[in-house]
Amino acid sequence: RRAIIRQSGALDLYDGEEILSSVGGYASLTEWLSGRKAAFNPEAKKFGIPTPKGVLLVGVPGTGKSMICKGTGASWGYPVVKLDMGAIFNSLVGASEQNLRAALKIAEMVQPCVLWIDEIEKGLSGASRGNDSGVSSRIFGTLLTWMQDKKAQVFVMATANDITTLPPELLRKGRFDEIFFLDLPLASTRKRIFEDKIRKTGRSPEEFDLDAMV
Repeated sequence: RRAIIRQSGALDLYDGEEILSSVGGYASLTEWLSGRKAAFNPEAKKFGIPTPKGVLLVGVPGTGKSMICKGTGASWGYPVVKLDMGAIFNSLVGASEQNLRAALKIAEMVQPCVLWIDEIEKGLSGASRGNDSGVSSRIFGTLLTWMQDKKAQVFVMATANDITTLPPELLRKGRFDEIFFLDLPLASTRKRIFEDKIRKTGRSPEEFDLDAMV
C-alpha cells in the first residue's frame, strides 16, 4: 500500500502511534472526531447517516494540528495519507490538475483513510488573488469538485495557519463538516501536556516543578 501511495509523488503514508486521547486539551474537538468513526459503518449508511466529509483545523503553528490528524487515523484504525500541495504544481499547462486528480484517485484506492492536507493555504492562496496564471484557481476547482462529489470513504483533514488567505468558497458550510480553531493551550492544558511528555520518557512528573514549567 505504501508503494501505491508514493507513486503519485505528492502523497505519503504516516503510521502514527499517537491517538486522540493523548492530545492535550481540545476536548470538544477530540470528542467530535471520536464520534465520527461510527458514521463510516455500513449500518450508519443504511440508517441514512451521511458519510462525514472532513474538517478544517485552523490555528497558529505548534498548536497540535498535525498531531490531531495523525491521532485521528490511529484512533480510527485508518491509514493517514498526507497530500503535499507543493508537489502538485507543475509548469506544464494542465499537468497540475492532472497530478491532483491522480493523487486523489490513489487516496480513494486505499479507502477508508484520512487524507491530511497540511497547510492547505499554501496551495490555494493564489486562487483568491489570481496572480499565478489561474493554476491555483484550477487546482482549487478540481479539489472542490472532488470534495463535493466523492463517494469514497476518504475523510479530509485540512490544516491552515492563516485562514484569511483561503478562498471564501472553501469556508462555506458544506465544504467541511466543521471548522475548528486551535488556540494556544491554557495553563491547565499545558500542565497536562508536560505530564504526558515526562511520562513518555519513563520519568515521573512529581520529579519536576510543573507549576514553574507552566
